[in-house]
Amino acid sequence: MPQSADKVIDHENLFREPEYQDMLANKKAFEFNHSDAKIQEIVQWTKTEDYKQKNFAREGLTVNPAKACQPLGAVYVANGFHKTLSFVHGSQGCVAYYRSHFSRHFKEPTSCVSSSMTEDAAVFGGLNNMIDGLANTYNLYQPDMIAVSTTCMAEVIGDDLNAFIKTAKEKGSVPQEFDVPFAHTPAFVGSHITGYDNALLGVLKHFWDGKADTAPKLTRVPGEAINFIGGFDGFVVGNMKEIKRIMDLFGVEYNVICDPSEVWNTPTDGEFRMYEGGTTKETVERALNAKATIIFQEFSCEKTAKFIGEHGQEVVVLNSPIGVAGTDRFLMEISRITGKPIPAQLEKERGLLVDAMADSQAHLHGKRYALYGDPDFLLGLSEFLLELGAEPAHVVATNGEKDWEAKMNTLFASSQYGAACKAYPKRDLWHLRSLLFTEPVDFLIGNTYGKYLERDTGTPLIRMVFPIFDRHHYHVRPIWGYEGGMRVLVDLLDEYFETLDANTIVAGKTDYSYDIIR
Repeated sequence: MPQSADKVIDHENLFREPEYQDMLANKKAFEFNHSDAKIQEIVQWTKTEDYKQKNFAREGLTVNPAKACQPLGAVYVANGFHKTLSFVHGSQGCVAYYRSHFSRHFKEPTSCVSSSMTEDAAVFGGLNNMIDGLANTYNLYQPDMIAVSTTCMAEVIGDDLNAFIKTAKEKGSVPQEFDVPFAHTPAFVGSHITGYDNALLGVLKHFWDGKADTAPKLTRVPGEAINFIGGFDGFVVGNMKEIKRIMDLFGVEYNVICDPSEVWNTPTDGEFRMYEGGTTKETVERALNAKATIIFQEFSCEKTAKFIGEHGQEVVVLNSPIGVAGTDRFLMEISRITGKPIPAQLEKERGLLVDAMADSQAHLHGKRYALYGDPDFLLGLSEFLLELGAEPAHVVATNGEKDWEAKMNTLFASSQYGAACKAYPKRDLWHLRSLLFTEPVDFLIGNTYGKYLERDTGTPLIRMVFPIFDRHHYHVRPIWGYEGGMRVLVDLLDEYFETLDANTIVAGKTDYSYDIIR
């Protein structure tokens, strides 16, 4: 074999060795009966308009959706509260996926436990798993709160979380007064943003509405604070620092509801921090008295926003403010609610972003982009692209609905650069592949899974969507606010210049524009 203790070959070169090439060739001969010519014929057909029409006509089949399942969003929420452990009522395999998904993106360990349901629980119900699981979680990991959610198995057989938790408390799994908020998060409907919404609503209901009828409901005493909810956000480490900085510059009293930014950004100093930071229970209770709640992700918090509004607060819903206009709206809402002027520091940062856009817009003006991701992110980023004179030509949200499409169309109609742009709700990355072949664009904005579209279609990929597995530490920089807009602008420019250099790199043939100054 080519690999030995004295000759360790990097993985990208190992499978190019003759032994592995022979093995792969034999495997191909055993598995496939089609000729290379026939395969290429079919591949070329899948790039045509005819195939696109058939692709867009399919029903009842999703190919590579740009979304995850509800429990992933619920695990995100649990990590946003102080000394809270996520408890997923379902199988170990499902929970391993949630842990690995977050750990691969944030490069940090993600704590989450399972009730370890197996075949017997699927037949007889998972009550015993809940009783034993809550007891083990409470005693082994000593959290201050356990947030329970569900997977497909528990939902299909109809396990009742409220009843199960009360029974577990009666059996002594956890003390009667111990906080165990819960949410039903069936993975076969909705997406990770639906799970985020359900789980966050479950926490607020628990504390504000009497802890599942085991305590008196809290009484609202109106105050002057602002609540902030960021929604499901893969850049939460950088974004949350930016939001807190902005609030501090205003000098306002604020409560961040669900803040996992510290648990996914812990230092290496010899101490393992299973729980770090997060919103405290006291903050959640105090948040009931706030004057208003600002939510950055309308489509990630639909039920939560309605619930907060029903409890006497003003609710301001925005869509991932990226760039100038989006950030302007955010700051003006803070100013309106609190009566405080916009700080001079933020006005200066706005001017710096506008200056940077003016310096660079000639390079991005007229460039066409394809985007995919969550609905609110796509609204925010599309608005910024239009501000730059670029065109968000194809905007795909697998978890987008008709109301999101209508909002996107309104955005497109507000700019002369949006005339040729279209939003695609309920579509997946295989639909996007057809669009990239039949209606090509200059750049693609997405997550790690977009690298296969980049390889297939030749469209350069800019990684700006959760999850990002194949690049490191993108999540520590903000994309919200003027500072975040600057980061997004630089990322767009970097990929443009890298692509320009790659297209002008051959000496004497294409290097007429291989310039030092851009």
